[in-house]
Amino acid sequence: MSTTDARRNANTNFTHVELLLERLRLPFLLRHLPPKLVWTTYVCINCFVSIALLAVLAEVSGNPFVFPSLGPTAYLFFFSPLAEVSSPRNTILGHAIGLICGYAAFMLTGMHAFSQVANAGIYWPRILSAALALAATGALMVLFSVSHPPAGATTLIVALGILAKLQYLFVIEVAVILLTAQAWVFNHLAGLPYPKWRTPKS
Repeated sequence: MSTTDARRNANTNFTHVELLLERLRLPFLLRHLPPKLVWTTYVCINCFVSIALLAVLAEVSGNPFVFPSLGPTAYLFFFSPLAEVSSPRNTILGHAIGLICGYAAFMLTGMHAFSQVANAGIYWPRILSAALALAATGALMVLFSVSHPPAGATTLIVALGILAKLQYLFVIEVAVILLTAQAWVFNHLAGLPYPKWRTPKS
């Protein structure tokens, strides 16, 4: 990547930070603080609040409303909210594809016949399940143009038997929808043009 391209990407990444400060009538912060520090604070606070709310819901309900792949999804929502991979469409459909492919691989390879204790080891059905799930998830995300990298982690969580109960699949997808709704609210409160469904083409 050339220096010019790097600068262009940096300017694009900071655009939503500038919009935020204008919305809050705090543009003077950019004159006194490094833009990256402001951006860092924005990502830090929103990631903390969004995951904390879901963690409280998980504790109260006893369901897995917090799982590893929500972390990178939350990061994308606040690090690059205007990118296509961060759109509600890509997020919700991407994780749905991951869940379906993960569960299909889990069942097809006979992983469901093993206990949760056995799932701690490495054996051929588990290796095959993980490989099939990720391959299918990647292929379908490309086919349907719903790229969302964290969905690759979601499909492995299911394919490896970590959260593979059928009822958990619905809980996980609901958690994704709730996190997306939080991102929509937080980003709009900050004055960012976060899309309702799909990121407009440039």
